[in-house]
Amino acid sequence: MEYLTSIEAAEKWGISRRRVTVLCNEGRVKGAVLKGKTWLIPAKNEKPQELKRGVKPTKKKGSVGNGKERRTASSQ
Repeated sequence: MEYLTSIEAAEKWGISRRRVTVLCNEGRVKGAVLKGKTWLIPAKNEKPQELKRGVKPTKKKGSVGNGKERRTASSQ
C-alpha cells in the first residue's frame, strides 16, 4: 500500500498540513497511521467531508433573559 505524508496529503487536498494533522488526530482519515511524529495516509484516500455545524437554537418569544439585564443611566 502506498502512503502520503501529511504534507503531501495537504497539497493533494488543498488544505494546510496542520488541518490534515487535526483530521488524523480526530480519527477522520481512514487508514491513517502515526509513525513517530509523522502521519502516513493511504494514497487512495479522498479528503474527509467537512462536518457542518448545526443551527444554533434561538430564544423563544417571551423568554426571560439570564437575569443579568443591562442597567442604563435612566433606570438607576
